[in-house]
Amino acid sequence: MPPAAPFIRFGPADPVSPVIVAVPHAGRVYPPALLRAARLPLDLLEMLEDRHADRLASEIVAGGATVFVATMARAWIDLNRGPGDLDPAMVSPPPPGLVAGPRARGGLGLIPRRVAGFGEVYGRPLAAEDVSERLAAVHGSWHDALAETLAAARRRFGVALLLDLHSMPPLPGHAAPTLVIGDRHRTSAAPHHVATALRAAREAGGGRVALNAPYAGGHTLERHGRPGSGIHAIQLELCRSLYLDPARRSPGPGLPAATRLVGRIWEALDADLRGVALAAE
Repeated sequence: MPPAAPFIRFGPADPVSPVIVAVPHAGRVYPPALLRAARLPLDLLEMLEDRHADRLASEIVAGGATVFVATMARAWIDLNRGPGDLDPAMVSPPPPGLVAGPRARGGLGLIPRRVAGFGEVYGRPLAAEDVSERLAAVHGSWHDALAETLAAARRRFGVALLLDLHSMPPLPGHAAPTLVIGDRHRTSAAPHHVATALRAAREAGGGRVALNAPYAGGHTLERHGRPGSGIHAIQLELCRSLYLDPARRSPGPGLPAATRLVGRIWEALDADLRGVALAAE
């Protein structure tokens, strides 16, 4: 059986909107090599997913916009981590350039090491060649495709924005946010685009909306957000209780409303960026 494609791209070859959407953590392809090597069963590995977050972009896909959906499971490789953000103890022999950040040290680096509450994913270190293959075939392909498409959108519209779509577990506390917008603390997007996303989320009934707390954005925003060059990047984290069933396994009755919420945010950003492009003409 040939290996699965690392992602599915929806929309035409030439972007019809300056706002490109990415869903990096909803992949549900678990390669046989992963299942053989893992100490944990599939149902626990699936806990690393942004379960069915791709469904949140269905309205945007139906509208003809460009949407990238990862197919490979996050347990295989995390597309929102830097290529060197990996615990060196996970690889034999450790390749040069690995710098384990706080997430990698906590077990959630480039290749997740553990599932919270259930222990280590692997019983032995990974071969360096295996890590290199995952990086080239999945991580590199994904980010190269995003970069090329954002550049194409900027050429056409004069400006582009990546909307990086995630889901999060319910946060503790009565007043905890149900939607978090991230811009890496004002570094990955112009403030007025972030303000547009915040306003649209609140007007569309996004519940309690927060900025950068507790999720400010990861490698994707760091790599692709270049406001000074006309390419912006914003992360959306939507609480899973809004669109999944109580077991957090399957789509729940809130999915249509959550999908509309994401669609309204996309529409507001699309109009905002088109306005910027018109003003620059």
